[in-house]
Amino acid sequence: MSNILIVDDEPQLLRALRINLRARQYQVTTAATASAALEAAEQSRPDAVLLDLGLPDLDGVEVIHRLRGRGPVPIIVLSGRSGADDKIQALDAGADDYVTKPFLMDELFARLRAVLRRPVASTAVDLAVLGDWAIDLTAGTVHRADGSARPLRLTPTEWKILTMLLANPGRLLPGRQILRAVWGPGHEERGNYLRVYFAGLRRKLERDPARPRHLITEPGIGYRYEP
Repeated sequence: MSNILIVDDEPQLLRALRINLRARQYQVTTAATASAALEAAEQSRPDAVLLDLGLPDLDGVEVIHRLRGRGPVPIIVLSGRSGADDKIQALDAGADDYVTKPFLMDELFARLRAVLRRPVASTAVDLAVLGDWAIDLTAGTVHRADGSARPLRLTPTEWKILTMLLANPGRLLPGRQILRAVWGPGHEERGNYLRVYFAGLRRKLERDPARPRHLITEPGIGYRYEP
């Protein structure tokens, strides 16, 4: 049974989340302040954290930084801040997902199930399957999973982008983070680079590039790889 830490200073929302989580057979720990949340995280070792950003004693982004310093627990932000900059700041700090208030409970729990299914830490990968393709990052090759065709060629930049995504399955990576890692500091605003390269990767790897199943864009925020 997964233990979920809910951090929010709205009593009604805290109560609603606690009731709904327990009804779905989760263990629940709650906190209304950042200090209580950090103490609870240390004591209860949650499997995931639902975190509001607007806490009375400390901004939620700083809480994300502190939680990340203690371990790789999945963090879903629940916030009334809907601006792209707020989302990017939280994701850059280490949040795994971002849900804007008000939200549907069913959507939130679907996202929670998704982060609980993921590996708890980003790790280097050697082999991966993306749709019809088997990807060997050590050998630098992409073959049809059934071996029925010649290897697919990717450019060095496509390899760098794909490696980042495969190392973080299901996790939303901010576009600026990818740009900084692949092209270096000073390129964080070059979103057109990513649009071009993701279009190329989808043409090569997705069955239907217009309706991608694995290389997903979250408009204005970033990209994710869904296994």
